[in-house]
Formats: sequence, C-alpha cells, structure tokens
Amino acid sequence: METKTKNNHIGRKISRIRELRGMKQETLAEELGISQQAVSNIENSENVDDAKLEQVAKALGVTKEGIENFSEESMINYFNTFNEKVSSSNFGHNATCTFNPLDKLVEAYEENKKLYERLVQAEKDKVAYLEKLIK
Repeated sequence: METKTKNNHIGRKISRIRELRGMKQETLAEELGISQQAVSNIENSENVDDAKLEQVAKALGVTKEGIENFSEESMINYFNTFNEKVSSSNFGHNATCTFNPLDKLVEAYEENKKLYERLVQAEKDKVAYLEKLIK
C-alpha cells in the first residue's frame, strides 16, 4: 500500500479525529442519526461523499477541510511548537511552583473534614426530628 493512499484515507482521518475528541462510534452514530455499524463503514471507507463528510465534520466539531487536510505529522509538529522555550533540564522558570502542594493537600483535607461534620450534624438533626414526630 502506498503512503499517499494511506494519507488520503478519509475514513481513517475521521476515526482518528473522533478518537482525539474522546468520542465513541456510538456517540457519533447518535449525532448523525445512523447506526454504529454505519459509522464503522464510514471509517473503513477510503472516500466519503461530500454531503456525508459535511455531516460528520459538524458532528465532530471540525470543518470538512479539517478532516480532508488532517495528518498526524502536522498535529505533532503543531504541539511541539509549544515546547520551544522549555529546556530539557527543567520546565523553564515560568513553570515553577508558586505554592506548597502539601499546604493545598492539608487545606483540602480540612475542607472535607468540615463538610463531613456538617453532613453528620444534618443526619443527627434528621434523626432528632423523626424521633420527635414518632413521640
């Protein structure tokens, strides 16, 4: 199989974009009003007619041209540009931690403790109210 054929396989591009969006075939099928098997058939098709491609693009939240021009290589190159200013030895001086993670953990623990105490008190109030109703 030629690389060019593989790169122009619209169904594979649809499948990959769907996966990157965290969407299952069943969800895409619901959006399109078709069966999951029909979505599978589309993703296995090398070519998809323009009207169906427009519907799929809309359901995936991209443009038809976005699907047609999609490539893993260009996507990887795009995301690699975000790391140009980061050195390999550290995460750069702009990404230093400005708080103590342990303090945040203790703070979260204290908030949970207070929430639990309020929940227990609410349950005690309910029990007292029900006991009052019974008597």
